[in-house]
Amino acid sequence: MINRVPLFPLNTVMFPGGVLPLRIFEPRYLDMVSDCLRNDTPIGVVLIREGQEVGRAADTYDMGTLSIISYWNRRQDGLLGITLRGTQRFRILSHDVMPNQLVIAEVEALPTPQPIQVHNKYQTMASLLRKIIAQLEPPYTTMPAHYDDLEWVSARLCEFLPMPLDYKQQLLECDDIISRIEQLYMMMQRSEVG
Repeated sequence: MINRVPLFPLNTVMFPGGVLPLRIFEPRYLDMVSDCLRNDTPIGVVLIREGQEVGRAADTYDMGTLSIISYWNRRQDGLLGITLRGTQRFRILSHDVMPNQLVIAEVEALPTPQPIQVHNKYQTMASLLRKIIAQLEPPYTTMPAHYDDLEWVSARLCEFLPMPLDYKQQLLECDDIISRIEQLYMMMQRSEVG
């Protein structure tokens, strides 16, 4: 299915099932959030390839994550605070830059992978993820948890572990969940040895 969605170019990689708290202050994004709340439409979170989060429209990667606004509030600093919840991956087919530099894209939503049981080999990774999340605050501690689902575990580890953003993007683009978790497993094995 093809949809037109506003893009939110960021210096982060969001995966389906994840949450992302943000402070909104640019007029184009305040308008975007208002429109998405009013029309109950998603926002496409994409990693910036070149450019900045503010100012002129940034050049982005072609794959990102559709997200919905699950929470919003007026912060004490006067800015708008929102929490995005990732729903599914998408591919950009084409895009237009509006006069206010908001990017509207034609996107193709990608299929959601079936849950895969976490086998014994990866139980330590699920346990590590549990420890990481226990040290965080909401919205991370209040998001629905699926420690028995390999896709969810691998996605959260990709979000939380310190890795280069282009590598996280490569893992987001990986269609094979076993391949993604195996890459993470090998990376964690190397870091333990080193």
